[in-house]
Amino acid sequence: QAQPVESGGGSVQAGGSLRLSCTASGVTSNNLDVAWYRQTAGKQREWVSGIGRRVAGLYADSVKGRFTISFDKGNDTVYLQMNSLKPEDTATYICRTCGRYWGQGTQVTVSL
Repeated sequence: QAQPVESGGGSVQAGGSLRLSCTASGVTSNNLDVAWYRQTAGKQREWVSGIGRRVAGLYADSVKGRFTISFDKGNDTVYLQMNSLKPEDTATYICRTCGRYWGQGTQVTVSL
């Protein structure tokens, strides 16, 4: 399986929305195991959300009700829809597939 590639980051004001994409060839409904993490300078990497073959979506308490993870099997892409963004959501968002392949990350910046 190829290294995942993230996209969709950017700068938004608080309350805004972004949709992140994580694309990795070889990801299918049968082997689906994708997680989103986020990291800010000086802090430990934080798990945000995950989706799997038997798991529709799991979320950290800090994003529950605001973020939605989904899988588009037509293009091997996992999306992370982020609504009602807060300044504390500012981070580099990194995708991990199959428990071991990490992407380079995409920056999300939320301002007041």
